[in-house]
Amino acid sequence: MSRQPLPSSNASNPTVSIRCEDGVVLGGHFWRSEAERPHGSVIVNPATGVLARYYHRYAQFLARHGFDVLTFDYRGIGQSRPQQLRGASYRWRDWGERDFDAALRWMAKHRRNGPLTVVGHSIGGFLPGLAESAPMIDRMLTVGAQYAWWGDYMASRRLALLFKWHVAMPMVTAACGYFPGRRLGWLEDLPKGVANEWSFRGRCFERSHPAGERQAALRRMAAVKAPILAVVVSDDELGTIPAVHRALNYYKGAQRMSVLLHPADFGHDAIGHFGLFHDRYTDSFWADTLSWLREGRNPWPSRIS
Repeated sequence: MSRQPLPSSNASNPTVSIRCEDGVVLGGHFWRSEAERPHGSVIVNPATGVLARYYHRYAQFLARHGFDVLTFDYRGIGQSRPQQLRGASYRWRDWGERDFDAALRWMAKHRRNGPLTVVGHSIGGFLPGLAESAPMIDRMLTVGAQYAWWGDYMASRRLALLFKWHVAMPMVTAACGYFPGRRLGWLEDLPKGVANEWSFRGRCFERSHPAGERQAALRRMAAVKAPILAVVVSDDELGTIPAVHRALNYYKGAQRMSVLLHPADFGHDAIGHFGLFHDRYTDSFWADTLSWLREGRNPWPSRIS
């Protein structure tokens, strides 16, 4: 694949536009490392209902340490939100098959040196396997990556989460034509297709696809060859060990490794599903991830789960 000149981007205005195959344009941000030969290129995939800007400080950290970094909002979210979200039928599979695929192809065209790596948070660590171009990925780091089957939620929180995301959310979505998460203080607003896919997905993700498309989806997942390091946090109520391993099992063609980290490892009482991307972890978790992103070396060899 021929390389293209890097887009005009700087610390004060790093915005880029990414066009998907169906014409949808995504809003993104690109941070170009000042290194002449960067360690590699990194795409940061957000969690469901989380704005890409939540990951900007981590992206800037990686750029300071020698990586070219792309963040982007999925269709229906943040900088990729249409003027009218009510009635938009965007689904999780669109985020993987179209949005991530477009982001990956964009980064592949603009990469300069080193591996092309994905850092995926929550659903962002599962979506890459849905993309046709996923074999271009060289390495993956996932954090709490799963696809929200309620049976894998933390046992002590399962009933409360089942009611919140699988009873209340579809009811509100049906009434509003989208999920008004921001108004409720439950993440960002979501397209109805994403909200309903979350609410009604079962233990086998492929069953949310039409019957005639399920085998193709499974083949795409299995075609990913990139080594995957999956991080599980012990107090993550969504990304539990069973949830993360269920998602990893679909990446049959990849070398897969998971590690279990505890809040006490970083001197904290709690981390949860979102905490590791907060800048309080700059000198700990963020710094630790560099060895995997640069060299493919697990920084937590004693924590394999």
